[in-house]
Amino acid sequence: MQVHYARVPRAGLTADERRRQIRFWRGGLSDKKTVMKTRIIILGAVVLLVIAAWAGGWYFFAGQIRQQVEALAFADGETSPQLSCAELSVSGFPFAFDVECSGASIVSGDLLVEIPGIRASALAYRPNHILASALGPARLADAFTGQRSAVAWTGLEASLRLENGRIARLSLVGRNVDWTDSLFGDAPIAGTPHVEAHLLDMPEAHDPDRHLAALAVFLRAEALEAPGLSIAGADAEIEAEITGLPDDVGAWGAVPFLPAWQQAGGVLRIVGIRASDETARLDASGEMALDVQGYPAGTLNIQSTGVAERIGPMIEEPWRTLVLGVPGADGSHTNQINFHGGAVSSGLVPIGTVPPLF
Repeated sequence: MQVHYARVPRAGLTADERRRQIRFWRGGLSDKKTVMKTRIIILGAVVLLVIAAWAGGWYFFAGQIRQQVEALAFADGETSPQLSCAELSVSGFPFAFDVECSGASIVSGDLLVEIPGIRASALAYRPNHILASALGPARLADAFTGQRSAVAWTGLEASLRLENGRIARLSLVGRNVDWTDSLFGDAPIAGTPHVEAHLLDMPEAHDPDRHLAALAVFLRAEALEAPGLSIAGADAEIEAEITGLPDDVGAWGAVPFLPAWQQAGGVLRIVGIRASDETARLDASGEMALDVQGYPAGTLNIQSTGVAERIGPMIEEPWRTLVLGVPGADGSHTNQINFHGGAVSSGLVPIGTVPPLF
């Protein structure tokens, strides 16, 4: 058992000695208080220094983000899309970066897309994960064909996560999406209550020596409506794989994409294109690449039931049979479309040509 004794002057001391001892103890207590105050002041100074450094770093990176977004307005719109904003702001201090682009205009080739607003956000301590959303409707104009259309939605969100510079996951989800032709009135083209698209990294196909990556692609639309094609309540999905992509997204757009993809031996493998409703079904698969001249090279296998009857009024014979194939005993159609050197053939029968893609 420990016994604690109070610190009091010992007996037998003179009055002067007791007063000197008391002053000594009081001086020790005063020194401790001084040390404590000094420590608190130092701690406060360190905290203020950290806050000032964090604030300075946030404003520095916010300025860099603004410069990078503003630089997109000077892209050529051919090899990389051109983005300009009527108003641009960067907020979210102190723990996030929120970029808002109002009156956005995107130019890619002959296509102009105008969007009322785009917002992208990332946490300052997790900048590799970006969340984005957009306000609709988007206006689309094709300078080559003269087509004008609009896409409206009640919700459109995207998520991008990067790992070591590669796309780990890119997702886009839309709710109540409606696409209309606005050239002559507002004629509906297609609509769906739910559509989603995903790009997923394929780590097993990554080639670190050549700095090449591969992505799995998945798209799905529910209860799809397309009056022009007599489609009502159809479910459609696309599953594919793309190899030969740069493994650093920062390098995308630095050189023309398609020539670089061809030189890297890139391949588009169509695992499956599937669409069905109550009376028709379509399945397709194949593999596509580009030759040295930029022509598509590969095959597309098509199986369908009820599709020929659906598109009968829109595609006359013999083109309908050349695309879908001769019907079998059960009424289903099977065919293979081949692409080689700019020529398109149905089996061994030439049916058309396609231009080089670069």
